[in-house]
Amino acid sequence: MQVFSDYRQLPKDARGAALVIGNFDGVHRGHAKVIARGRDMATSLVAPLGVMAFEPHPREYFAPDAPPFRLTMPETRARLLERHGVDLAYILPFDRALATMEARDFVTGVLMEGLGVSHVVVGYDFCFGKARKGDAALLEAMGAELGFGVTIIDPVRAGGADDEVFSSTRIRDALREGKPDQAARLLGHWWAIEGEVKAGDQIGRTMGFPTVNVDLGRYLHPKYGIYAVKVEVLNGAHAGTYDGAASMGWQPTFEKDEPLFEAFLMDFDGDLYGAELAVSLIAYLRPEEKYSNLDDLRAAIEADVKAAGKILGDLKANPGSVPWASGTGDQ
Repeated sequence: MQVFSDYRQLPKDARGAALVIGNFDGVHRGHAKVIARGRDMATSLVAPLGVMAFEPHPREYFAPDAPPFRLTMPETRARLLERHGVDLAYILPFDRALATMEARDFVTGVLMEGLGVSHVVVGYDFCFGKARKGDAALLEAMGAELGFGVTIIDPVRAGGADDEVFSSTRIRDALREGKPDQAARLLGHWWAIEGEVKAGDQIGRTMGFPTVNVDLGRYLHPKYGIYAVKVEVLNGAHAGTYDGAASMGWQPTFEKDEPLFEAFLMDFDGDLYGAELAVSLIAYLRPEEKYSNLDDLRAAIEADVKAAGKILGDLKANPGSVPWASGTGDQ
């Protein structure tokens, strides 16, 4: 997949795409359906499949002091998009110039003159341009005028008994409620926090449970507490996937002044400082608690690791029990 950060002066082979536009936060099963529609159009037009997204997310641009809400960072999003067969990714800087661009200028200047699109796929609620004055209807009308097709997608639903809508908002709600299984059902994959291992205070090491600390950064903060997790070491000598248990929150026993995310890797012995990790939340075990002494905390950690190991072992023995195994099956 080729990635571009500008729509101007593109090489010839980066123009003419059947283009899907969205933020793709999480790259969930609804996004997969929309991308699949774009792929169908690309095939029929003998054109590359492209996606357009924005960085930072427009919500971050307009409300920089709002609580973090991101499900995926740019690198993760790019990797997930590539898995869906995307040929061209246009990740445009969402800055003042783009935020104040008139809707018609976006269509003529960005989509036509810049990308030379052959077709555009958007959701029914797509809005664009200054003050969000452009909508899917305007895009469709301008496409007919300028010579490119437009497909407008209705809300993508799971089907089945609950017929829930796939949406990033619903995924965020599930994570804030401590329901990573529900988030995974909507995502089509486990939700993970990725980042570099940072130095911690090494208290866990003194109790026989050395942990790795990952910066939460701009990620959404899920419900604070203890989780069963899968830890993927993405680089270095210890690259691989490990079972684990993680703590998310304020660590009330130690009265931390900022929320922390740290994970204990089972059956692991090694140095991970500086390594890149992806820590996937599998199951919520319990809320945070404050302990009066380290012995009580150590006993609680032992129980948590045992509970996490049981959940992860059951999942390994029955891989078909992953939350997205039912329904549409899109991943």
